[in-house]
Formats: sequence, structure tokens, C-alpha cells
Amino acid sequence: MALTQVNFCPQCGNPLVTEQRFGKPHRVCASCGWIYFADPKVAAAVLVEQEGRVLLVRRVNEPFRGLWTLPAGFVDAEEDPARAAARECLEETGLVIRVTRTLEVVAGREHPRGADFVIVYAAEVESGVLHAADDADKAGWFEMSDLPPLAFLATKRILKQE
Repeated sequence: MALTQVNFCPQCGNPLVTEQRFGKPHRVCASCGWIYFADPKVAAAVLVEQEGRVLLVRRVNEPFRGLWTLPAGFVDAEEDPARAAARECLEETGLVIRVTRTLEVVAGREHPRGADFVIVYAAEVESGVLHAADDADKAGWFEMSDLPPLAFLATKRILKQE
């Protein structure tokens, strides 16, 4: 959330002002001293490979509508990121997966509603029938030599397409 979007103190309700704190501008309550710290948004993604192919989903929402990405989504508060990645994969593809290891943490927000960090895991399919759902309108397996147009830096980096 941008500094200008936080206008009132959640503790006492008084207006916030912008002050230099900890080396940068923060919204501060002049009445009670509460300081707004923007928490980063975290997403989790999975790289699922099977028989030399990679699992991708096609986005139905902006940004990057119509482009393909690793199954991924935001991590909820108090949710284990690996479980979030498995949950998102199930929601988008119908596949139950098992996370096997952490591959990489990709930093950098690409758009205003995006994640600040994407934790990418390797995973294996345990069960399920592949079908697109949730915020994907297609799901499929692709050869690394024949990938569709890709969305997101994390997907491109993991698939070595950047």
C-alpha cells in the first residue's frame, strides 16, 4: 500500500502524517505514535515437470491475461508458503502435488497488485486429473523447446527464458 493510501491510525483513528523514520518516509500517528510499515506481498509457485515437460496455466485475469505461467498465487497470512504453492496448483490445475524442494526466491514487484517476492518450489504430481480452474482457463504440459508466451519474471527466470 502506498504511503498516501494510509490516512488514519488503526489504533486511535487520528489522521496520519508523513515523517522520516528509519531512513525513509513512513506514515505516523501524531497522537499515539503508531508507525505504518508496509508488509511485502508474497506469492508461491511450483515447477512441476513430468516426462520432460513442464506444467503451465493460462491466465484469465489481468495483468498478463492470456499469457502462461507456473501455477502460483498469494500466500495467505499464517500459511506455510509450500502449502500455499500446493493449494494454488490444486485450485488452478486439479492436480495434487508434493513439494520436493525450494528452487529460488524471485524478488521484485512487476505490477501494482503483484507480489514483492515469489518463492518457487519444485514439485511432483501425486494424483488428480488435469483441468483448468480458478483463475486459469487452460492448463497443459509443454516441452521446454516449445513454450507458449509467458507471463511474469519468476516464470521466465525458472524456465530460463529471460
